[in-house]
Amino acid sequence: MCDRTRFAEAVRTVQTVRTVRITEPIGYSPPMAAGAALSDRHAAVEGRPEQFDLLGRTWTLLPGVFAPIHTTTTELFSSWLPFPVGGSFLEIGSGAGVTAVTAALTGCARVTALDISSAAVRNTAANAERHGVADRVRVLRSDLFDALDTDGQYDVIYWNSNVIDAPPEFEYLDELQWAFFDRDYAIHSRFLSQGPKLLTPHGRMFLGFNTLGNKERLRVMADGLGLELTTFRRQAGEVGGIGVELCLLEVLVG
Repeated sequence: MCDRTRFAEAVRTVQTVRTVRITEPIGYSPPMAAGAALSDRHAAVEGRPEQFDLLGRTWTLLPGVFAPIHTTTTELFSSWLPFPVGGSFLEIGSGAGVTAVTAALTGCARVTALDISSAAVRNTAANAERHGVADRVRVLRSDLFDALDTDGQYDVIYWNSNVIDAPPEFEYLDELQWAFFDRDYAIHSRFLSQGPKLLTPHGRMFLGFNTLGNKERLRVMADGLGLELTTFRRQAGEVGGIGVELCLLEVLVG
């Protein structure tokens, strides 16, 4: 039985400030219901491996961390990103650390990986150590850019965002839900307003996105800040068995 059918047959209630109930095939569910199913799947302990293979390498996977085995986003975006060889790379929401470590292995001289989840911080650090780049990968627990020095600048800033536009009354039940839901798109707003200030003069800023997200709201935010969103690459894919269009957006500054 495929994942989509299992999700559709398992009618579940996810308790937030409001109740989200999945009563139709997951591919056609509203984004909030899809996010609830994805969050549950990534949090599941049964059948979750302690390590996985991706991009030709083996990676450690700790409990409570976004699992790249359930989506194609990490693999695709890590393959698409123009890592600045010899330069600096900043990742928001590093999760298991695949992209940040790949950046270092590709030749970035300085990599900073941030995540609001303490488990993800440990996981990224473990994979940096595993692949011999702990000296070039700095891992910090941070709410978006908050843990960074104000004078730091980066050649590339990247975030595989928590695309689901959650209502203002939404309450996060655990750290893992930050990987899927953005309450009132507040984090996207901060990313667009604060990120450009952290770029080097010729730096570039990228956002991993998919069609579960509110792209129109994102464009309105960007327009209000004088920024332009362009599609760097896109491809049909899946997120936890849900068919979506995956796109790597570039935020053009000035």
